[in-house]
Parts: sequence; structure tokens; C-alpha cells
Amino acid sequence: MEHVELTVPEHAGGERADKFLAAACENLSRSYLQKLLKDGYVRIGQTPVKSSQKVTANTVIDLWIPEACQPEIVPENIPLSILYEDEDVIVVNKPKGMVVHPSNGHYSGTLVNALLYHCRDSLSGINGVTRPGIVHRIDMDTTGALVVCKNDAAHSSLALQLKEHSITRRYRAIVCGVLKEDEGTVEAPIGRHPKDRLKMAVNRQNGKPAVTHYRVLERLKGYTYIECMLETGRTHQIRVHMASIGHPLLGDTVYGYTKQPFSLQGQTLHAMVLGFTHPKTGSYIECTAPLPDYFTALLKKLK
Repeated sequence: MEHVELTVPEHAGGERADKFLAAACENLSRSYLQKLLKDGYVRIGQTPVKSSQKVTANTVIDLWIPEACQPEIVPENIPLSILYEDEDVIVVNKPKGMVVHPSNGHYSGTLVNALLYHCRDSLSGINGVTRPGIVHRIDMDTTGALVVCKNDAAHSSLALQLKEHSITRRYRAIVCGVLKEDEGTVEAPIGRHPKDRLKMAVNRQNGKPAVTHYRVLERLKGYTYIECMLETGRTHQIRVHMASIGHPLLGDTVYGYTKQPFSLQGQTLHAMVLGFTHPKTGSYIECTAPLPDYFTALLKKLK
């Protein structure tokens, strides 16, 4: 177990303990620091420190970091909706509520668990044992097309296409409010939220360039059905960009309204079209994931 001593500087006196730790330990995620605080691994003397506790200048805080325990990721016989598959890549239609790869609190029931069962040992290893084959992700409550690589050569090719923004990605979404313009572009850098490190935000000082094009498909009662086309692939990009122009995604309680209408499970966002250059043949592959049942039913209700 690693032990770190942190002395609170004068300028940080009076800050919340979790805020001070987040600034002092940039290599640790805020969620992980919150867990360390909750589990008593952060102390002043013999007294555990609480997240909301104000720290005093010149106080020494003891932080213990447990040795990382690599969980075993096991294959699970979970049905997959496969849009395309060959010996190099597989494109799946990810369902709502499924996490893409194992992480804290999600070590089973993920897409990776299902892929390990379906593909056996045929997944790229570039991203390590917890993310075999995974070259890009979509959020747990976002549905739709996701490409997974079966070998390292395919992974390197797809990763380069993502970096060069040459992959076609078109999403369907329902946003709150009625958009006046038929189409538009949001070009605003995205980075960590300056106050809530668990969220993303338009961050003009420290964010990375992000561009989202959108067009109206249908105006509904109090909502708008749109298609979004990504030039870049920042975390939560569509959710953050649409919220930034006053039209958050319906069901998005993180970036939109806290009340969840229509008994939804998260945001109404679907990765409908995914197109890429095949890593071996050089031919263009384009897959379309049909709208999930909840989405089509909701559209009928809103009409």
C-alpha cells in the first residue's frame, strides 16, 4: 500500500477535502478519491477525513493508496445483436443499460464480457485485459452501433481513422424544446467540468476541440427529433453540446433536467450509422442500427 503525505498550502486553506485532493492528486480520478475518502484511506492523524470537511492550511493529510487488484474478466453468454462481422472486426448494436467495458462497479454484464464469449481469443489486446477489442465507446444508456477489433492491426487502423475523424458517425436524438433552425453546428471545446470532475462541459480554457452538426428530422410537441453528425468524438459530446445551446437531450438528468419524464432510463440517444474503411480490404463498410423499441414508441407518443 502506497503512503502519501500532503501538506495543505496556504491558498488551499478552507477548501473541501475532496476538492483539495482532486487538485493535489491529478493522477487519480475524483471518483476514486471519493472512494478512498469513504473507505477511510484519507486521514489527519488517526481521524478519517470526510469529503465535505474543510481543510486547514499547513495541515498534513495522510493518503493511503491500496495496491491495484486486477479483476478477472470472464466470458459471459450474453446475446449480441451483430450488424457486421468478419475475421478482423465486429460491429454490434449495443442495447440500453449495457456498459461497454468493465470498470469500478461493473465487472460483469458488460459488452466485453459478451464479446469474450462470442469471439473467444480473437480480440485485440492494445487496450489491455479489461478493454480487449475496444477502440471507442458509447455511454451506458446510449444505444447503437459500435465497432470492435479482433486483432491489433485492425485496432491500429480504426484508432487512426478515429484520430483523423474519417469515421462516419450519425446519431439520432430527441432534445427538449423546439429548435427553430432546420440545421446547425456547435463548435465548442469540451473538457472536464471546472467544479464537478465527474461531468464534462464546454471548457474554452482547457477543453479539446469538438464539432457537432445537427439537423431537424421532425418537430414534436415540446421536443425535436434530430440527427447529429460528429466530426470529433469527445466524451459526452452530443449531450454537452446540445445542452450548451439550451436543448438538452430528453432523459439526460446529468446535463439536462433532473426530472425524468416518460419513465425513461437515461438520455434518448442512438448511434444509428457507423461507417469506416475496412482495415484489411480498404473497402468502405457502413452499418445501420435500427432504432430501439423504446425510442420508436416514444416518438409515436410525442407526435
